[in-house]
Amino acid sequence: MKRFGKSHLKNKLETDRQSTENSSSNISKNIAENEQFLKNMFHNCSDIIFREIMIHGETKLLLIHVDGMINTDIITSNVLKPLMYDGLPQGLGTIDSIAQMCEEELFSVLPIKKLSNYGDIVDHILKGNAAILADGENTAVLADVSKLEHRAIEEPFNEASIRGSREGFIELLRMNTIMLRRILATPKLKFESLKIGNVTQTDVVIAYIEGTVSMPILNEVRKRINRIQIDAILDSGYIEESIEETHLSPFPQMLVTERPDVVAAGLLHGKVAILCNGTGCALVVPLTFWEGLQAHDDYYERFLFVSLIRWVRSLFAFFSVLFPSVYIALTNFHPNLVPQELMMTIAMLRERAPLPTVIEVFMMELIFEGLREAGIRLPKQIGPLVSIVGALVIGEAAVSAGIISAPIVIVVSAAGISSFIIPRFRFGYALRILRFPLLILSGLFGLFGLAIGIIAILIHLIQLSPFGTPYLTPVAPQNTRRLKDVLMRWPRKRAIYTGPDNEADQP
Repeated sequence: MKRFGKSHLKNKLETDRQSTENSSSNISKNIAENEQFLKNMFHNCSDIIFREIMIHGETKLLLIHVDGMINTDIITSNVLKPLMYDGLPQGLGTIDSIAQMCEEELFSVLPIKKLSNYGDIVDHILKGNAAILADGENTAVLADVSKLEHRAIEEPFNEASIRGSREGFIELLRMNTIMLRRILATPKLKFESLKIGNVTQTDVVIAYIEGTVSMPILNEVRKRINRIQIDAILDSGYIEESIEETHLSPFPQMLVTERPDVVAAGLLHGKVAILCNGTGCALVVPLTFWEGLQAHDDYYERFLFVSLIRWVRSLFAFFSVLFPSVYIALTNFHPNLVPQELMMTIAMLRERAPLPTVIEVFMMELIFEGLREAGIRLPKQIGPLVSIVGALVIGEAAVSAGIISAPIVIVVSAAGISSFIIPRFRFGYALRILRFPLLILSGLFGLFGLAIGIIAILIHLIQLSPFGTPYLTPVAPQNTRRLKDVLMRWPRKRAIYTGPDNEADQP
């Protein structure tokens, strides 16, 4: 088995080496040789179309494209009909090759490229270009006549908005950059394109606003992305995991969003966006702790209401993490801190419970997470119904059977529902994860253990610095001017975006 593995690896490396050498060579003037070479490269690729065209029995052309990825009407009307019925243009003097004729006559209004390298030609064919090779010429014409089917622009499913744009990214990269360009109609908006993935050759774009972007962050993003060595990029999550600061932190270090307005606001704030073909989610770098608690439409509503909601949101976010642990610590280790009547009621309800409080809470938390995950994975029509009914039935049955006490159901349900108030869905993951180690610490050491856990989390947050930006900024280190946008939103009297340190609002 081991010998087979080594042999297989050796053959794969040899095949890759030969493929690389072949794809890096240039095409020749012999069209039959070029056709055979490309057919060998596309061996068993039934979706690749090779079409030979004869012009008045003299000049031979070869048209290559991926079936279903190009606009055949353009090829038929711009190439096939003129060449087959009219032949080569006469009397044009300066036109001395098919490639030049395609560039100046047939595809004069379309983006085209003239390439000689097999690898480049193959890459463009696979991206939806039509390749035209002519006998006697060592240059291929690649015309961008791609016609890719895609879903319509819809409101983001995971980032619904009460007020503001209803547009969400789709899986087509160029359409996503168009949506950004439409919001930020300035030549300072830059899109740097690159390809990642040895197999998928996925198109990735780094977006930023020149003069506004933080150059240290931009340079760090470029450096980390260029370091990625991977076979396939199927989603922006592959890039996120490859370039994030540390994998061991439960806190997200980049904002993942489906909304163009959120990306545009981040760019105006001096951040860097990463867009990936094939996914409707963009990354905005970096993310801070306080931005995780802010909603995109905070900046679309009046500041008094938004400031109140931010306080409520922060209160419930911390409540969702700490409430089960505090309950365990108080009822098990510090009952004297609980009002006597309330403590007696809790003790009476727990009289039949056979398990320690910490085990009960742990079990209910796991069941709650399981039901939440089931609700997400099930079809939309029955997912919410199953999770709600499941929670009611299981909770009621567990209490009736005496396995779980009623206060535990109340505590876990209150904490779970409170976690739904966090607007950045992925930011809630961190708080959900942290709930479990805090449960263990409070179950072992009471409030002392809970304090140790909170201090450890604070130390981690202070040390966390994604892309050189402190995670707790502007609170630690303190930035007095930007504190106005943490737990309350200051009313804007004017909105002028002039640089990364301005007061640009970020949805």
